[in-house]
Amino acid sequence: MKYKHVFSICAYKDSPYLEPLIRSLVSQSVPSHIILCTSTPSPYIDGLAWKYGIQVFVRNGESNIRDDWNFAYEMADGELVTIAHQDDMYHKEYVERLLVTCRAYPDMTVFTTDYVIVKNGRLITGDAMLWVKRILRLPLRVPALNDRAWIKKMSLIFGNPICCPATTYQKKLLGTPLVRSEYRFALDWDNLYQLACEKGRFICDERPLLYYRVHDEATTKACIVGGRRAEEEEAMFRRFWPGPVARLLMHFYKTAYGEYE
Repeated sequence: MKYKHVFSICAYKDSPYLEPLIRSLVSQSVPSHIILCTSTPSPYIDGLAWKYGIQVFVRNGESNIRDDWNFAYEMADGELVTIAHQDDMYHKEYVERLLVTCRAYPDMTVFTTDYVIVKNGRLITGDAMLWVKRILRLPLRVPALNDRAWIKKMSLIFGNPICCPATTYQKKLLGTPLVRSEYRFALDWDNLYQLACEKGRFICDERPLLYYRVHDEATTKACIVGGRRAEEEEAMFRRFWPGPVARLLMHFYKTAYGEYE
C-alpha cells in the first residue's frame, strides 16, 4: 500500500460543511494523504477538491451509506483508513495519536476516540449520553484485554459507543470490503460486532479528537424520523439480550435521539 494513512472523505451533494472538514484534515500536525469520494459529483465538490489538491473518485450508482463507505474505503491506498464524514471536523492531533497507537500495537484493527458534539454552533461536552458512551468504551482502553473478542463485544452490548467518523480501520489486516452489514442505519454497530469476532485489537483514545456536527440534514436525523433507526437498533440488542430486556434497553437508548431534536 502506498500510504501509511489515508483520510477518505465521503461527500454527498453540496454540503456547506465540506470545506471546514477539509481544512481540519489539511491542518493535521502529522500530514496524511487525503482523497474525496462521492456518488453525487458536482462542480461545487470538484471546485473544493481542486482548491485543496485532492483527488476525486466518483462511484456510479444510487447513493447509499454501505456502498458509499465501502467505495471510500476501497479507493484509499493506505494501511490505515479513516472514512471522514463531510459534516464533521478533526482535531489537529488526530493522526498523530493514531500513528503513535498503531506503532505501539501493530495488531490494532480498529482505532477510535472520544468526540465533542457541535450543535447550533455550540460545543457540547458534558452530555449524559456522552458520559455513558465513555463508560461503555472503558474495556477498549485496557491493552491486556482489548484484543479479546468477548471484551470487544462487551463494549457493544448496551449500544454502540463508538462514533463512526472518529474511527480508523487497519485495512492491511481487515482487507475488503469493510462493511458487510445489510442494515441501513445500524450498519456501523453491526459491522463493529462482526469485526469484534475477528482477530485484532480495538483501541480507544479518550481524547476528544473529533467534532461531530448535528443538524437537520444529517442522515442520522432522517433515519430517526423514518423510524428505521429504532427497528434496527432493537434487532441489534436482541443479539445480546432476550426480547423483554432488548425492549427495555431500547426505551432508555432512545434518549440518545434527543441529540437530534
